Amino acid sequence: MTTDLGPFAPTRHWMRSHPLATDAVLALGALVSMVVGSFADPHGPHGPTFGTQTPEPLSLLLMVLGAAALVFRRRHTRTVLAVTIGLCLLELTTGEPRAPVAMSTVIALYTLASRTDRPTTWRIALLTMAGLTGVAMLAGPLPWYAQENIGIFAWTGMAAAAGDAVRSRRAFIDAIRERAERAERTREEEARRRVAEERLRIARDLHDVVAHHIALVNVQAGVAAHVMDKRPDQAKEALAHVRDASRSALNELRATVGLLRQSGDPEAPTEPAPGLAVLDELVGTFRHAGLPVKVMVELGRDGDPLPAAVDLAAYRVIQEALTNVRKHAGPEVRAEVSVVRVGASVEVTVLDDGGASAAGEDEGGGGGHGLLGMRERATALGGSCSAGPRFGGGYRVHAVLPMT
Repeated sequence: MTTDLGPFAPTRHWMRSHPLATDAVLALGALVSMVVGSFADPHGPHGPTFGTQTPEPLSLLLMVLGAAALVFRRRHTRTVLAVTIGLCLLELTTGEPRAPVAMSTVIALYTLASRTDRPTTWRIALLTMAGLTGVAMLAGPLPWYAQENIGIFAWTGMAAAAGDAVRSRRAFIDAIRERAERAERTREEEARRRVAEERLRIARDLHDVVAHHIALVNVQAGVAAHVMDKRPDQAKEALAHVRDASRSALNELRATVGLLRQSGDPEAPTEPAPGLAVLDELVGTFRHAGLPVKVMVELGRDGDPLPAAVDLAAYRVIQEALTNVRKHAGPEVRAEVSVVRVGASVEVTVLDDGGASAAGEDEGGGGGHGLLGMRERATALGGSCSAGPRFGGGYRVHAVLPMT
């Protein structure tokens, strides 16, 4: 946080860059003020009059020493305050007429108050105020009720209050600056968190796309190799499916990885994310691979489209579950897919009648992440996903995806 000081900005910058020189200028100004004030008689007929009194040599020496001590007021704050108090006490008990040596004490007390905590400030300030005023009243050359004695009490008190106010203002500004910096760090951390979540989502998409299409390519390639010699027409058809699956995989990979591009990069992906609208195409690829799939979709009669996130999550859950069925459930297996809207949620169920676990390798730590990805998708939407063996054989994947 910066303050616009206008034409005073260069001066303020110089004062901050040269603190010792600034204090020397302040000490010189205090000395001039004390010397000029020592020639004034405060009890003139019409107010203070000059030329009616002159300071004693000892008073001049005390004023010079007090001003010289102020040069080091920032480096040795308490020492400078103690020295100026001693000089002021010496002036109060020996000077005649009195010289304003107390001005150096006032400046030193202000410096202490602006650079230390409040309890310490007021303990030292009260001792200074009471000590100097008491000595002036009891041992000074003037009557105890003289206005100069009251002036010492008032000026030292105002110095302590002004220094404490400056310290409080600095602390307030520092707190505001710290909160602003903390808020900036929080925004950066939030941005990093969102980037990490987006990368995780893209990683799940990549896993689903690659696992699905590579499984289909593997099955069709195996079919082609098996019937190449005896039934070349069927082998040619299987290779055509391999070509279509690989082309589809490349297109989806290009679109998914394209999400990592910056907004100004060329060739950004423009195709919409897959959803239940292309579910028939997804199921068709599995049917071509030899997996019979029965599909039932019931989303109600109101015709309201699903939210994009729910639509994509349902598609990916079905894709991953059928891929696991194709990979792990064994031969001659059949699968059933149902998508039903129940209240404010969409329930996705994928069943198979295979003898092996449709997601056994994922569940058992074989290196897959299919079940983990499905559960993360459902959890990200506030839903749930469960998977396990069916009674009587086979496997069941069930996901509940809230609409809101």
